[in-house]
Amino acid sequence: MRRHALVLGLVALLALTGCSGSEPVTGAPAGPTDAPSTPVASRQTPAEAERTMASLRRVDDLPLYEMTYVGDYDAQAGLDRPTPSPVGCSLFAALGDRDRPLFARNFDWDPNPAMVLRTDPPDGYASVSLVDISYLGLGADPTGDRRLLDAPLLPFDGMNERGLAVGLAADDNARAEPVPGLPRVGSVRILRLVLDEAATVAEAVRVFQRYNLDFEGGPPLHYLLADETGASAVVEFVDGRMRVQPGGGSWQALTNVPVVDVPEQRRRDDRRYRVLAEALTAAHGRLDAPAALELLDDVRQGHTRWSVTYGLRSGEVRVVTATGGRREYRLPPA
Repeated sequence: MRRHALVLGLVALLALTGCSGSEPVTGAPAGPTDAPSTPVASRQTPAEAERTMASLRRVDDLPLYEMTYVGDYDAQAGLDRPTPSPVGCSLFAALGDRDRPLFARNFDWDPNPAMVLRTDPPDGYASVSLVDISYLGLGADPTGDRRLLDAPLLPFDGMNERGLAVGLAADDNARAEPVPGLPRVGSVRILRLVLDEAATVAEAVRVFQRYNLDFEGGPPLHYLLADETGASAVVEFVDGRMRVQPGGGSWQALTNVPVVDVPEQRRRDDRRYRVLAEALTAAHGRLDAPAALELLDDVRQGHTRWSVTYGLRSGEVRVVTATGGRREYRLPPA
């Protein structure tokens, strides 16, 4: 690992539902039977794999699970799953308070089970990420299903111990042409490589540049990045080429409209982008986690599955699910 000893754990449960705390999952495993049951990414010892599986807890009626991944995994192992269609996702980085930069996002998609995943690979940065486990072929009760050991490969958003956060959203206009000589990586998998390898937005952009992104099997995507220094950027694919739009002010937002080379007023033709932009401008990009969650609620839709905020300096993670359950975590920055 690349930093001092990690202290990563659950801080508190703020229950708005009937949940009273974390309980072990019981029942038989569920999920599609045509998906391979043998994990492809795990590089764990048998004992590490068993500790990982034993850490699974159901913590919310979404259902939302938690799991701590113990040991190593191969982030480039071949997991050929369809890319999700995260129609309606809303993301922003509120960077006006340099002592409290914050990354926030709504994930809008099908009513699938989700999981908060904690990872600490021996050759990468520790991180907290959120995973829609249906894309591992899992159903509402994944108890005992070893496909969970591939969960590190599919983060939909997350933050690592260096205060770098990343999230994705659909962009129907994006098109990625392959660059000869570069390896191909899935358009969700790239988030794992960024979380494991990058400490800053600049380093994250270089991770993107090392790969050809594969948009087959799902919609094309674009990405928002932010780090604890207050830097941010949108990564998009325009006319087949990767383009980067650095953040230049106190905030940066992303929905499902292109950003690169698009005038701000045209971006605001999208209602969710306009709501985010107006609120962030009025606040000069200075939002704490409760205010950020309120803003996410203003742009939530009927198919919003979770809202999450990442404190890029504090290491605080707050998750609110569609059922109203709230969870808090802490990932201390280096």
